[in-house]
Amino acid sequence: MKFLDLAKVYIRSGAGGGGSVSFRREKFIEFGGPDGGDGGKGGSVWAEAVEGLNTLIDFRYQQHFFAQNGQHGMGSQRTGADGDDIVLKVPVGTEIIDEDEETVLADLTEPGSRVLLAKGGNGGWGNLRFKSSTNRAPSRANPGQEGVERTLWLRLKLIADAGLLGLPNAGKSTFLAAVSNARPKIADYPFTTLVPNLGVVGIDGKEFVIADIPGLIEGASEGRGLGDQFLGHVERCSVLLHLVDGTSSTLTKDYRTIIGELEAYSPDLAEKPRVTVLNKVDALDPKTLSNRKRALEKASGGPVLLMSGVSKQGVNEVLRKLWAEISEDRAGEEEVTPWRP
Repeated sequence: MKFLDLAKVYIRSGAGGGGSVSFRREKFIEFGGPDGGDGGKGGSVWAEAVEGLNTLIDFRYQQHFFAQNGQHGMGSQRTGADGDDIVLKVPVGTEIIDEDEETVLADLTEPGSRVLLAKGGNGGWGNLRFKSSTNRAPSRANPGQEGVERTLWLRLKLIADAGLLGLPNAGKSTFLAAVSNARPKIADYPFTTLVPNLGVVGIDGKEFVIADIPGLIEGASEGRGLGDQFLGHVERCSVLLHLVDGTSSTLTKDYRTIIGELEAYSPDLAEKPRVTVLNKVDALDPKTLSNRKRALEKASGGPVLLMSGVSKQGVNEVLRKLWAEISEDRAGEEEVTPWRP
């Protein structure tokens, strides 16, 4: 299955059916009077977040969604049938964005959450509605209301608790494969990860989700490499795990490159809690390891954990640190959630 996190759709709600102009024509009834029924309502267009989807690839092959029109009213006071609604089933974490590509109309972060994208038109009144004491035989009816037509963007941001960051070949995919059942592509050349991957991680009886995105390079915010198009998938994360290749001779520059790209993409993302890890420590001798850890601590201004995704050295300590940040963020969300009786 191909991964697609941005799609453009064209939607239109159904128009309401027109009212009917009709008069009773029955034997032995001298003054029949009007009996035109109302038109039916047009169908609406909804978006619903469903579980089991993790891509918007379906919207590449079908982009137009038109709800059914309501039927016209009929004689004998018969109301036209309502048009059927259309429901766009999207993955959890999908944002609905207006045509300007900036205005967020809805953010579907919970399974089963729905949002009305285009309301169907109301049906027109039949001539029976216009009967009065002074107008016993009205000969007019209302047309149905037109449907709503609009162009929208769907943007998927994966739901994960922790996000992996680092330069290409920093060991992100190896780490994800070591701590979860995810099987991302692993190779000894850059950009082996072309699409985001999710993995469920367990530590001390607790579980959380980690997202691995393609590596960033200097100038990613300007479109170099794969650019920063996948950084949106870690915007929802509680904590970022920044992996730095310990075998690199320019590890402080590598660290600053990632931080610079985060700040260029979004100051809010750059301010998220980060866990900095010096990776591939099994390939370093003790003296080199000590010097590089000290240099990275100076560059980051905080503690640095040591880890090897291949030998799994220090992996549990990293996972416990991530869980501590995640549980703290969840506790903060519970405190600000308003109480509802």
